[in-house]
Amino acid sequence: MFREFTVAEENVGLRLDKFLAGAMPDFSRSEIQRFNVLRNGAPVKFSDKVRAGDMVRVEVIEPKTTIATDNVSSDFDLDILYEDDDIIVINKPRGVVMYPSAGNKTGTLVQNILAHTPLAAAGGETRPGVVHRLDKDTSGVMVFAKSNAAYNALVKTFMAHDLTRKYIAFVWGVPNWEGATITGNIARSSRNRQKMSMVKSGGKEATTIVDVMNVWTRVGVSQFRCTLLTGRTHQIRVHLSAHGFPVLCDGVYGRAGARLGTVKNADLLDFLKTHDGQMLHAEVLEFLHPITHEKMRFRAPLPDDMAELKYLLESA
Repeated sequence: MFREFTVAEENVGLRLDKFLAGAMPDFSRSEIQRFNVLRNGAPVKFSDKVRAGDMVRVEVIEPKTTIATDNVSSDFDLDILYEDDDIIVINKPRGVVMYPSAGNKTGTLVQNILAHTPLAAAGGETRPGVVHRLDKDTSGVMVFAKSNAAYNALVKTFMAHDLTRKYIAFVWGVPNWEGATITGNIARSSRNRQKMSMVKSGGKEATTIVDVMNVWTRVGVSQFRCTLLTGRTHQIRVHLSAHGFPVLCDGVYGRAGARLGTVKNADLLDFLKTHDGQMLHAEVLEFLHPITHEKMRFRAPLPDDMAELKYLLESA
């Protein structure tokens, strides 16, 4: 596929790759630098400056849109909330890793999606179409890009935080407030590189809005709705734990040892002791469609284990 552009006066003096990035917003500059480009019929360097009236012809080279077929699997049924030519929205189950890595070669979410439909190659060979992530043991709504144009637009959306993400969390502790805004920079822990922590200096700015949905005073547990204004690694789990409300069944930030001794209901205690995976669910995702710009809103109901937990709390 070829595209042709004529350089206008206002673009004179721009590097060629920067000029093309403006002329072809569907592609990143790194993608454009893989294309074959002629200026006035002759080869040209991307670092060259463009001149008024230059005729620029671009051969768009489409990368492969799937990872290797031996990395595709269908280990579980996908819960598809929406799909078109450019995006697919999934309700991710708890306990599923996002994409293949050293310790997880099969059974990942990306592999299962690829067994159903191609994803944008722009994300890379092992992470095609991936524009955001959920932890292995967090369930809920996720969007993946099927086209490169959608991928580039969604990456910009998530980087600008120009969307709405709401989570449900069951936590230890009963607050004396109905809502709060938690702010605090997050960085990788200096003691344990697998964990994140709040830091007084450095790190990345992070903000979480917390609204109280339910409290069960007898067992010292609450249900929160958390709205992300930023999207840092483990943000909700770190913020809540640092403020004394660790997520239930969180083996990394949960600090549940002393609290379990206060639980008298046998069924609830058994659930809390034996359940594997934090009680955190990405409930709502709202964004503008990357191609049509239509407002999209998706909601995933509580997964079965969190619904069971809520029933046990109400019965305790």
